Amino acid sequence: MKAVLFDVDFTLIYPGPMFQAAGYQAFCRRFGFDVDPAAFDAAVASAAAILEPPEDAPYDQELYVGYTRHIIERMGGCGDQIDPCAREIYREWAACQHFELYDDVADVLKALVDAGLRIGLVSNSHRSLASFEAHFELDGLIAASVSSSEHGLMKPHPSIFRAVLDLMDVPAAAALMVGDSVRHDVEGARRIGMRAALLHRHDTPHPRAAELVAGGVPIIRSLRELTTLLP
Repeated sequence: MKAVLFDVDFTLIYPGPMFQAAGYQAFCRRFGFDVDPAAFDAAVASAAAILEPPEDAPYDQELYVGYTRHIIERMGGCGDQIDPCAREIYREWAACQHFELYDDVADVLKALVDAGLRIGLVSNSHRSLASFEAHFELDGLIAASVSSSEHGLMKPHPSIFRAVLDLMDVPAAAALMVGDSVRHDVEGARRIGMRAALLHRHDTPHPRAAELVAGGVPIIRSLRELTTLLP
């Protein structure tokens, strides 16, 4: 094993209050309409399928604007200001200051680098990954990073994984992908011959746990468990 690749959103960082129920309500009020924060969780769940385009779909900001618009509408938003509000939320998603680093990230990344492993980032995001590294004080730990907005295609397309591996000069068979999405991270990485681990930061079992474990995909609840997976 020579390298570990990580997804970013909901693997290394999580959104702060701005992107929770009250934050969405505050965005909407700035655009002159109100929504019901109690409907936020159900709205997010109902929007999830929007972020599952065909594998060969190019990165398109309209996908994410549509996702955000759907959430606003399901929270009760209406009127001609929904679209500009959704676009503002999309723009702000790129700003690192609105996110928090999970408390296991910095120590684990440093331990992996100290063990001689290279770290790569691969993200379906429009966030600058160079800014991400600097903001969260991870400089010197990340060997290579590729976002779908700069690459042009999104995970699980094999080319985005290969792009990161090529930058690190690491073959797929010598790399492990870690992320929170079965389709985007696990299946995408395994398709090109990488190992993969699913990060499931929840107390309840993952709905596909039995299938994944039977297929040789470990499920971890903290990045600290990576030490048990790496030789």
